Amino acid sequence: MPLMKLQFQPGLNRETTAYANGGGWWDSDKIRFRMGYPEKIGGWQQYNPYALLGTCRAIHPWVALDGNEYIGFGTSQKYYVAGGGDYNDVTPIRATTAAGDVTFAAARNTLNGGISATATTLTLTSVTGFPTTGGLIRIDSEDIRYSGVDAVALTLTGLLRGQNSTTAALHLTAVGVFCATIVVTDTANNAYANDFVTYSGAASLGGAITAAILNQEYQVTSVVSSTQYTIEARTVSAVYTIATSSGLSPTYVFPNASDTGAGGALTVGTYQINTGLDTSVLGSGWGAGTWGGTAVGGFPATGWGSAASTTVPGAQLRLWGHDNYGQDLLFNVRNGGIYYWAKSTAYPRAVELTSLAGATTGKAPTIAKQVIVSDNDRHILAFGCDDEFSIGTQDPLLIRFSDSESLTEWRSLPTNSAGSIRIGSGSSIVTAVETKQQTIVITDTSVHALQYLGPPFTFGLTMVSDNVSIAGANAAIAVDDSVYWMGGGDFYIYNGVVSQVPCDVKDYVFSRINPAQTAKIVAGANINFGEVWWFYTSSSSEENDSYVVYNYQQRIWYFGSLQRTAWTHKNLGIFPIAAATDKYIYSHEFGTDDGSQNPPVGISAYIESSGQDLGDGDQFSFIWRVIPDLTFRNSSSVAPQATFIVKMSNFPGADFSQENSNVVTKTGSYPVEQFTNQVFTRLRGRSFTFRIESDEAGTTWRLGAPRLDVRTDGKR
Repeated sequence: MPLMKLQFQPGLNRETTAYANGGGWWDSDKIRFRMGYPEKIGGWQQYNPYALLGTCRAIHPWVALDGNEYIGFGTSQKYYVAGGGDYNDVTPIRATTAAGDVTFAAARNTLNGGISATATTLTLTSVTGFPTTGGLIRIDSEDIRYSGVDAVALTLTGLLRGQNSTTAALHLTAVGVFCATIVVTDTANNAYANDFVTYSGAASLGGAITAAILNQEYQVTSVVSSTQYTIEARTVSAVYTIATSSGLSPTYVFPNASDTGAGGALTVGTYQINTGLDTSVLGSGWGAGTWGGTAVGGFPATGWGSAASTTVPGAQLRLWGHDNYGQDLLFNVRNGGIYYWAKSTAYPRAVELTSLAGATTGKAPTIAKQVIVSDNDRHILAFGCDDEFSIGTQDPLLIRFSDSESLTEWRSLPTNSAGSIRIGSGSSIVTAVETKQQTIVITDTSVHALQYLGPPFTFGLTMVSDNVSIAGANAAIAVDDSVYWMGGGDFYIYNGVVSQVPCDVKDYVFSRINPAQTAKIVAGANINFGEVWWFYTSSSSEENDSYVVYNYQQRIWYFGSLQRTAWTHKNLGIFPIAAATDKYIYSHEFGTDDGSQNPPVGISAYIESSGQDLGDGDQFSFIWRVIPDLTFRNSSSVAPQATFIVKMSNFPGADFSQENSNVVTKTGSYPVEQFTNQVFTRLRGRSFTFRIESDEAGTTWRLGAPRLDVRTDGKR
């Protein structure tokens, strides 16, 4: 019998059964197709050795007039501008107190007896001064967290370090209980848990808590009341140097018996804008749950434009809009304020747009869903913002544009080109995407093209489609002059007209999305390979852990698993930049390995075919030889290797376990190296699936058209 050439249709197909998809690919991870043939994707490495604070969901690169590249990163807790590879915290300031408005109080007490390492409560002589919301205490050399307070006891949550918490025999001496958690009093602080504040002008509390320890940036750990919150004293250290994937990791400082002061009468508190959530919470409103309107594709409907049931500032999934204004930067918190960062400030913090000279008189918007700079005509566009006649009241369908070349003039006057347009369909603008010729505005039910017309109307708005959906504010991406986006149950493209993109994995993707986290869906492009990627949260997760790719050049689909929360390809280098759930930024298509580990490790990648009949499936066949066709070009390993797996079955859905024979098997796994010419097998069945996989460091591969040597083996 002649050799059987293995040639499968490019792309994955999950719209039929695996058996009906004979001759096609069924499953994959970290694989792409080049000219119809599968290959392992490129690796990634850390863009910067420091972690960001909060989950990054927005990345915007741009180039200044001097040729230097800058990248803006918006997270749930901060906004950073990276220049020269360093992260610079430019998070705006929302309030600065007068001197003396802030005071501190450290807690200290003594034990009423010893404590076992397995105890769940700690009895004190009293609990006066201990934060009721929980805190961190030290007894001798043991650091212990407590979660609550009653009249004479703290409820413990376990040892942080030191003795094994399962050692019941441990008893600590009653020399005193010191609390690193300090209560801060400021009657008008408006702070919430996880907010950041920087103190200046504070004096020592009298002992271990020195002025230097107090006069630095802190993160609020809990809110005690409307006038009090807590911080945890630490050694002097810049916040970025102690940022980790799980948040701040400081070296704590515990007060002593001399720390009885309040910080003096000159303490000033400088508060950054309130932080947001890094996950969606179920409720009634944008960011408090999933997007809404009529339920589509199984996603619950809760209403993009309605007010969130969580009224605490920052108690929504934190998303950002941003664009460069020349060599400077405009950005905004979604459904929040608009801010301006000037390159000439050499990284001091961004300021609120309305704080610029003339902005208040010019009726600049104070709240928006998104900001974009129209590059050709130099107008700033604010979407879902407040009107010039009702500043502070958000209209979710209003589009306003500034006067040309102006940050501050937004009034509609006969002498300028500022103005506004209101969309007449849908309940809220979800996103706006700028292309080369126009800006595409997508509401929860319709798509509109916004185009510069010139005087006297400045901009014109045309509806190009209705009865469409979009999964989230970051689910759309512009590639050349087309816009691709993920909807509630379909994928769409706008290239002059709106149409659905035929998708061979649609049911697979939409059936496994976590409907409570659709606002996290993010689209990105990898233009070097003609790909649009969507990262989404699977039903078994609370954070983005999966992706689906549309290759618009080959018009095929593939999917896999990768934890990414933001993505951009618009940078000076050849590598896409992406944010991961571990709070680090990565350069992609760099090398062959997973650079999130040190040293980098191999990427686990595979592709597996659907069942392939041998003949018409009416008789058994015997595979006795495999002739690989695999190239390891660009591998850095001196001995790159992948594994060929051939799995036989007798019927659709039958398992691939080994038969009751030590001669003939149902599954064969064969290492294939660079110079492997052929592999001998003993496999028998009616049909087979083919799989290639690898997880070795330094290995990349591209599959060609392998051959099988097959002979007929009867019908039983």
